[in-house]
Amino acid sequence: ALLRAANALLQQRRYHAALAVIKGFRNGAVYGAKIRAPHALVMTFLFKSGSLREKLKSIAQATYAHSRNLAYFVFTYKGLLAAQSRLQGKRIPFHSFLAACIGGWLVFGDNNPINSQIIMYLLSRILFGLARLAVEKGCIPQPRQDPFPLLAALVWGTVLWLFEYHRETLQPSLQSSMTYLYEDSEVWHDLSDFLLYNKRTASK
Repeated sequence: ALLRAANALLQQRRYHAALAVIKGFRNGAVYGAKIRAPHALVMTFLFKSGSLREKLKSIAQATYAHSRNLAYFVFTYKGLLAAQSRLQGKRIPFHSFLAACIGGWLVFGDNNPINSQIIMYLLSRILFGLARLAVEKGCIPQPRQDPFPLLAALVWGTVLWLFEYHRETLQPSLQSSMTYLYEDSEVWHDLSDFLLYNKRTASK
């Protein structure tokens, strides 16, 4: 009976906006955990030192923070979107921008490693999206040839220049990756740390 009542409630159109906010919170939490857990697992075991317990704690904390923040953001965004639509009687494009700005300020405004990674991830996609939109709207002409090779060259040239000469400007996880690839490959003592391991163990 309780299950039937719950299912009946979910079918009520008048509660759709409120229920969408709740499901958005759920989906944000689940998606955040799915995205962060494998990433944190790989990065922690590749680059972080410490005991197994410390590593597992770090993975759990990063996963929880990402999951929580994404859940809070979706909840805030969809709630504000519904409120604006209800107040104005219809939904307009600016509602989405304003709701997301407020949500971004409240949820992702704290400058920490998790939020920083999410914002940088979004920024790269935004730049691609705005470039495509500018071409679609005729603001810039359609390129005669694919500009991606030039973009790839500039991105890699810039990031390696920053790594070599202004390393402190890069995010710590990127610094770790770059160090592993471009500096650790300069050091070895014998076959063990040339092919099998990145660095010699303390016993050696």
